[in-house]
Amino acid sequence: MEFEIGPIRTDIEEEEMWCDARRAQVVEYLSLQDLTYGAVGDVPAWRVFPYVSLWAVESGAYPGQVGWWVICGDCPTDYVTCEGERTPRSAVRAFAARWLEAADFLEKGEQHPDFQVGEPEEARSLAPMLRARAKVLASARGRHYFSGT
Repeated sequence: MEFEIGPIRTDIEEEEMWCDARRAQVVEYLSLQDLTYGAVGDVPAWRVFPYVSLWAVESGAYPGQVGWWVICGDCPTDYVTCEGERTPRSAVRAFAARWLEAADFLEKGEQHPDFQVGEPEEARSLAPMLRARAKVLASARGRHYFSGT
């Protein structure tokens, strides 16, 4: 099963509602993680509406700086530490690599040693979806979606 990004929608009100719902999803997700963090961005740092959004999360240790990136939408909600280039593009690259590596484990019916995707009994069935999402992210990171980042 291949995952493709369809036509980009332009209805601004619908997009704002979608962003608000994704932000609420990020806030709820973060509340379940063992992280010390500050504010979540009011708007996504990057998005392809209505498919995926990337959110900057303020560092708890260094207020005013991005400490984490959270991705959500038609993909697993996940986070990575903000490192290196500290840009949305580098965060998407990190998620793509992380998910491709996890898909390799899932295909063998195993979980990644550092994090879990879904329930252990779903591992093999989740592998194709995760790999497809990772490939889309890997291909998007160099496209026009990142103008200016």
